[in-house]
Amino acid sequence: MDVGFIGLGRMGRGMVASLLRAGHTVRVWNRSPGAAEGLEGAIPVASAAEAFRGEAAVTMLADDPALRAVIVEGGLLDQPERPALHLSMSTISVALARDLAAIHARAGVSYIAAPVFGRPDVAQKGALNIVCAGPDGAVARAAPLLDAMGGRTWPFGAEPERANAVKLAGNFMLISAIEAMGEACAFAEGHGVAGADLLDLLTSTLFASPVYKGYGALIAEKRYEPPGFNLRLGLKDVRLALQAGEAAAVPMPFASVLRDGLIEAMAHGDGDKDLAALARVSARRSGQSGET
Repeated sequence: MDVGFIGLGRMGRGMVASLLRAGHTVRVWNRSPGAAEGLEGAIPVASAAEAFRGEAAVTMLADDPALRAVIVEGGLLDQPERPALHLSMSTISVALARDLAAIHARAGVSYIAAPVFGRPDVAQKGALNIVCAGPDGAVARAAPLLDAMGGRTWPFGAEPERANAVKLAGNFMLISAIEAMGEACAFAEGHGVAGADLLDLLTSTLFASPVYKGYGALIAEKRYEPPGFNLRLGLKDVRLALQAGEAAAVPMPFASVLRDGLIEAMAHGDGDKDLAALARVSARRSGQSGET
C-alpha cells in the first residue's frame, strides 16, 4: 500500500521499519527534522500534508495537542488530496478520539483508532498488540498495515474512542503494577530483604507476566535510561484516564494515587527516565536511597 507515516519517535521508527519489511511504500514526516535518518527505504517528505495522502496515513504522535495541531489545526483534512483512511495509533484522550471520528466523517476520510501495547523493541519486530476500533470496511482495508506492525490486532467495535478507552485502561493497570512493585520493594528493603531478590522470586512465580517481569527487571537493575516509555508520558496517560473516568461518572481513586506519585517523580527530575523510575518514589518516601 501507499502509506504516509507521521511521527518518527522511537515507536514510530520501529513501526515504519515493519511496514517497509512488509513491502509497503512509506512516506515519512516528523515535526523535528532528521528523524528519518537511518530508515532505509522510507521516503522523507517536506510536510505533513505530503504524508497525509495516498491509500492510508498513519499517525504516531506524542499526545492530544500534537495530534490536534498536525491534523486539525494543520488543515490536513481540508486539503484536496486526502488519504482514504487514517490510522491514529497514538495514545490520546477518549474525547479527542470521538471528536476526530466526527471531523474525519465530515471530510470523507475513514478514521480508525489503533493504539498499541509494546515498547520500541517490540515495534521494531512488528510484534505489537494493536487495539483497533473503527468502521468494519475501513478496518478490513487497513488489515495489511495492522498485520505488518502487530503480532495481533484486537477489535473493539465500530466507535474509535473505544480503542482509546481500552488503551488508557491498560496503561492504568501497567502503571499500577509498577507502583505495587515499588512499594513492595521499599517494604522488603525496610525489613532487610533486597528488593531485587524479592522481584526475582515474585516475577518468576506469582507474577510471571510480561509487565511484571519486564518492569521488575528494570527496577531490580535500577535501569531507568534509556527510556522505552518515559515517565512523563505515563503521567499524561493517567491524567487522560482520570478525565475519561470523570466524564463517564466512573471513580478511579487509585489513579489519583498514581498521578500524585508520578508528579512527585517529575519533581525529582525523573520525567525523562523510564516509567519504571516510579519505583524510586516509594524508596524516597521510606528514607531509602531512592534508587530501588
